[in-house]
Amino acid sequence: MDPIAVKLEALIEKVQLLDNKITKHLSNERNNINELKKTNELLKKEIEAFRKSEKNFAKAFNACPNPMSIYSFDSNKFVDINISYLVFSGYTRAEIVGKNIFDLGLFLSAEVPQYIKSTIFDQGKITNMDVVMVSKQGEQRFGLLSAELLTFNDEKCMLTVINDITERKQMETEMSRLDRLNLIGQMAAGIGHEIRNPMTTVRGFLQMLSSKNDYADLKNYFTLMIEELDRANDIITEYLSLAKKCPPDLIKQNLNMIIKAVWPLIESNAREMNMYLSLELGNIDNLLLEDKEIRQLLLNLVRNGLESMGPGGLLTIKTYQEQKDIILMVQDHGTGIPEDILEKLGTPFITNKEQGTGLGLAVCFNIITRHNAKLHVESSPAGTTFYIRFCKE
Repeated sequence: MDPIAVKLEALIEKVQLLDNKITKHLSNERNNINELKKTNELLKKEIEAFRKSEKNFAKAFNACPNPMSIYSFDSNKFVDINISYLVFSGYTRAEIVGKNIFDLGLFLSAEVPQYIKSTIFDQGKITNMDVVMVSKQGEQRFGLLSAELLTFNDEKCMLTVINDITERKQMETEMSRLDRLNLIGQMAAGIGHEIRNPMTTVRGFLQMLSSKNDYADLKNYFTLMIEELDRANDIITEYLSLAKKCPPDLIKQNLNMIIKAVWPLIESNAREMNMYLSLELGNIDNLLLEDKEIRQLLLNLVRNGLESMGPGGLLTIKTYQEQKDIILMVQDHGTGIPEDILEKLGTPFITNKEQGTGLGLAVCFNIITRHNAKLHVESSPAGTTFYIRFCKE
């Protein structure tokens, strides 16, 4: 064979081997590229799922009705808060996010943040911890705080959720007040009549002795004792009013007519105290009312108003209608009711009067409740206004 042909054939074999190697290499590379494409697609899906999860978390975080916050322990700053937290605290987002929990004064006790931090590190979570927080306006807010450690943006953080129980606490306070009123009523029913009987006997003998000439020089003492017995009897009468449990005998009648019937007595009291009166009776519909109880309600409110003012003061009684509701307004221009008394208004023996017992307003609250009405009080150093809202239906 020609040597050149042999060399050429050998060279062709080498080229074929090299081509096979190249073809095999290209095939492997294509497989690698396909695998890379698949991996890339999976990564894209994972990133998209993560972004979607992040968006869902943000939506759930901000839509949650409970106040929520994320606090970073690495930077010691709030990372984020939801909308409910803004409403709960009264602060803006800029006033909390990026700030230190120890500097904001969000908790009534300054020791609470440190306790939360140490507990979350020791136990990893907190469940339903009673906390008292202070809003930006200085209002106390009650809550049950739960917290858990998590990693957020590569930082060690604490996710907190607060269950706002402020309304529940207020309701518990109101229920406690009603329980006290109920107890007073039960006491009144049990002992009221028993005390009145011997008092009546004592009063009768004092009247008899004061009329004798032998005791003429002691008449002032007898008069004083009789007045004090009458005052004690009035207190017992108020007690008995609180004890009433039977439903009132409601009759459809006009509130203005009841006010007109008792007006001469109100005028007489105001004249004796050198006070002025203003009567503004609007055009109102009839209501289901118990005549005697409404008279007592009105006289108690008027008496309180007159006693809160000095000579020359003006007391206004007004009625008007708002849609289906009829409002009775009694307004004085006295010194107002202190805030600590205002919060406990209607509780027996809580009063700002030197000689008062607080029973008069307790009776008023009882009458208002029995008529399914609502009371709203506005008070300032310029005076106090009572609004009693009766529902027509």
